[in-house]
Amino acid sequence: MESKSTGRFTLGKQSSLAPPDHEEESLRSEVLDGSHVPSEIFESDIRLMYLASEGDIDGIREILDDGVDVNFRDIDNRTAMHVAACQGFGDVVELLLQRGAEVDPQDRFGSTPLADAIHYKKHEVIRILEKHGAKLPIAPLHSKTYREVPEYEIDSSELDFTDSVFITKGTFLLAIWRGIQVAVKMFDEDVMTNEDKVSAFMDELALFQKIRHPNVVQFLGAVTQSSPMMIVTEYLPKGDLRAYLNKKLPSRRMAVKFALDIARGMNYLHEHKPEAIIHRDLEPSNILRDDSGHLKVADFGVSKMLKMKKTVREDKPLTSLDTACRYMAPEVLRNEEYDTKVDVFSFSLILQEMIEGCPPFSGKQDNEVLKAYASKERPPFNPHQKKYPHGLKELIEQCWSEDPAKRPTFRSIIDQLLIIQNQIAHKQRWKVRPLKVFYSLEAMWKKDNSNRSSRSSRASTNFR
Repeated sequence: MESKSTGRFTLGKQSSLAPPDHEEESLRSEVLDGSHVPSEIFESDIRLMYLASEGDIDGIREILDDGVDVNFRDIDNRTAMHVAACQGFGDVVELLLQRGAEVDPQDRFGSTPLADAIHYKKHEVIRILEKHGAKLPIAPLHSKTYREVPEYEIDSSELDFTDSVFITKGTFLLAIWRGIQVAVKMFDEDVMTNEDKVSAFMDELALFQKIRHPNVVQFLGAVTQSSPMMIVTEYLPKGDLRAYLNKKLPSRRMAVKFALDIARGMNYLHEHKPEAIIHRDLEPSNILRDDSGHLKVADFGVSKMLKMKKTVREDKPLTSLDTACRYMAPEVLRNEEYDTKVDVFSFSLILQEMIEGCPPFSGKQDNEVLKAYASKERPPFNPHQKKYPHGLKELIEQCWSEDPAKRPTFRSIIDQLLIIQNQIAHKQRWKVRPLKVFYSLEAMWKKDNSNRSSRSSRASTNFR
């Protein structure tokens, strides 16, 4: 049977993307109250929509057997699949699919049965539709009018992933956008059906929009109006600090320079107004090197903003830990409340690694590291390591104090690192200076001897 629209079906929940329509809402309420059921519902193929909204399996099976089109659309291009998905009738959805219903029909507002099921939190229907291959054409942050589309929005068609590879800990993909290389954090399709993941995406996006600093990776834009959703940042081809440390050990001077870059980026985050920002995942893989060799703090996937409070806490205990746990403060591992000082703890371990040349507790397994922190142990200093400038080892010990209140702020850390940096520069000047004096004296002696030889030669000629 040919499908054609014969009217607007108003019974039950409306399209998840439909704009508010007070007249239609009034009619819907009247119908749901049972005060009247429009006679035309029973006089046309739109009766299928009514039965779908009621979850009447036998009635649906009967009229489909009579030849009613399972993909019949009303004036808004909505089908019985849309209606059943909104109402959460999984058995109706299964029946319609068995009878040949389209799994992803779009109504005139752009919504699909899957989008409607997600909007109305009908989890059984979501599972059934995804099992049959339903895909979400729009993201949860979809704007209803062009005026609502955010300024940072990037059209996903502009991102070229040809020959793309994973970068920075396998979290970001390399892509080309408007002729430049960019790093793209792509979120899985399951983000669309997971409220916690959608919320985490929105938090990370909100955070990225607030930060601008030379030692923090630059946010370029995001894809929020289509699926999959993405966050796009600048691409730093020199890679992360972990890759650098795996290849070579920085000199004392370079280690202090790197430490200053990290501290300046973190100080900016911690002093951000009106909300301080806690990174919470500060480790070498989340610190990138730019073309000039400076470091930038990156990846804010688990970062927190302190909104009108001084501490935060993880919603759930950390269960799946990897090597990142080696840089995590004990209070986070114990699922206690924490503040900005967790980043100071992580910083101390990165600084020690740059001098020692090995990750924290490199001889222990991940689970053993957790036990070590719980026992108030800290990574040992190599007794034969003579690379610690005066004051640097003491600074590290302050930063990894068991009591967060005793850990210094990054502003204080910067001040101490500048003193250490000046001490290193001063010693290097004195090492170079004696050589310069020696070569200067040698040059003067040679010049003096040359002058004497010249005068002697002239005197000998005059005598003859």
